[in-house]
Amino acid sequence: MATQAKRRRVAGLAGCEDPTPVAGFLRWCRRVGLELSPKVAVSRQGTVAGYGMVARESVQPGELLFAVPRAALLSQHTCSISGLLERERGALQSQSGWVPLLLALLHELQAPASPWSPYFALWPELGRLEHPMFCFQEPLEEEDDEKEPNSPLMVPAADVLNHLANHNANLEYSPNCLRMVATQPIPKGHEIFNTYGQMANWQLIHMYGFAEPYPDNTDDTADIQMVTVREAALQGTKVEAERLLLYERWDFLCKLEMVGEEGAFVIGREEVLTEEELAMTLKVLCMPAEEFREFKDQDGWGDDKREEDSLTITNIPKLKASWRRLLRDSVLLTLQTYATDLKTEQDLLSSKEVYATLSWREQQALQVRYGQKMILHQLLELTN
Repeated sequence: MATQAKRRRVAGLAGCEDPTPVAGFLRWCRRVGLELSPKVAVSRQGTVAGYGMVARESVQPGELLFAVPRAALLSQHTCSISGLLERERGALQSQSGWVPLLLALLHELQAPASPWSPYFALWPELGRLEHPMFCFQEPLEEEDDEKEPNSPLMVPAADVLNHLANHNANLEYSPNCLRMVATQPIPKGHEIFNTYGQMANWQLIHMYGFAEPYPDNTDDTADIQMVTVREAALQGTKVEAERLLLYERWDFLCKLEMVGEEGAFVIGREEVLTEEELAMTLKVLCMPAEEFREFKDQDGWGDDKREEDSLTITNIPKLKASWRRLLRDSVLLTLQTYATDLKTEQDLLSSKEVYATLSWREQQALQVRYGQKMILHQLLELTN
């Protein structure tokens, strides 16, 4: 799992394929037709966490790193109880779609003669016992976007790769196999990284037990609770009539399904992921009373979005002053929910000695908080 520098040099690649269980896994790969490029190796050396995959020779974008035949994939369709899972498909439906794969996985883990046994033997070295559900989901074709999502599956060799947002390899899907292909130049001795998806640090730590140090995770986000924006707007009211009108505006936004008591506006490093919801909220809460009445009578229709109201990160300084003020107040209230301020986090991160005294969990939690606060402080600068 990626936790430190993303490109640490390998001290030496001799003997990088450990006798066991890696050697057994590699023999199994050859037996099932899983082809590893001679330019790559499974190794502990030069990786950011435990085992990973490193380049034995320089690799260019577009080069094939390995190919996994579909017969080697572990899924509800390829396991030895696939017939049973298919018959019970209706009873096994869930929102995540993972139940059939979990049952397939549990069965194969306990089956003495499972064809995936050499693959499972590698799992303790990969930390899969702590975070076993490392799976992939094949995207639908554009013409099939109305269909149910494809079932999740386990991809041997692909889950050896550690994660970075700025990854240098990507999994491609074809009818006969899945191919891991380089997307950037990878110098000799550098680690090969895949992506586990576009995930903020809080999602990475929740699902995989680690966070990327700032500023590596370009997919990181910070949340502003929707009710926090309401609270910030209430701070600007002076009389009961204004407070009642604000709650009327909020109820209208709820009716439009733009806000909710449990919802959050999601702010990324380079974009507002909930742009439509946040823009409409700022607009409704800040518009003059008469304009709101007319807007409400039209149920939110008839008012075209103007370019100056676009809520992209680069356009935030150009927003109306009332919008920027409300957004800024919301950010300040959000920052107050943290137990420590940004400078405290910066001091911890800048002192290697102090940082080393923190436990693993404390270090990862610090990285999560720091990334979120940096995004929020960027918003403060943009709304100033």
